[in-house]
Amino acid sequence: MQLLKDRILSDGKVLGNGILKVDGFVNHQVDPLLMDACGREFAKRFANVGATKILTAEISGIAPAVTTAVHMGLPVVYARKNKPITMPDQVYLTLAPSHTKGRMVELIVSPEYLENNEKVLIIDDFLASGATILGLVRLAEAAGSQIVGIGALIEKSFEGGRDALASLGVQVESLACIKSLDNGKIEFVD
Repeated sequence: MQLLKDRILSDGKVLGNGILKVDGFVNHQVDPLLMDACGREFAKRFANVGATKILTAEISGIAPAVTTAVHMGLPVVYARKNKPITMPDQVYLTLAPSHTKGRMVELIVSPEYLENNEKVLIIDDFLASGATILGLVRLAEAAGSQIVGIGALIEKSFEGGRDALASLGVQVESLACIKSLDNGKIEFVD
């Protein structure tokens, strides 16, 4: 998606160690028009998967998941990283490594919002190693739900995440696919 690629080139910052900083328009500060365009594109690409719910991870996946949900007419559930007192005692919980936090984080979903037999579309900000998305897959499967598709705003193809998801046998889409961040330069897959 050229609009997203252009924004990554103009406002994204390569911090080294494979980290691309896009928090000026994706999560810490959100560009709602850009996220709306991304959501519209995801809705088009996943129009025929039969999703009944969208699942993402707190916090960075919320903006693209919500705009996708608006265009698909679906609810969004996001996996929390901390369990609030309002959540029931019995929850779905898994651990996933966070590249930007440099440690394992909890992903928690209440069974109230992820039920048996849902058809789940996962939308997240990044597809890197695939570890966070696989954590979301484990949560959905623990609920008895089926994954029907996976979308990421930005894929870092050099981290192998797409290969890690291949065994799921579902449609995987990224709106901007980066092949290299070497020497501080953002290079997209053609």
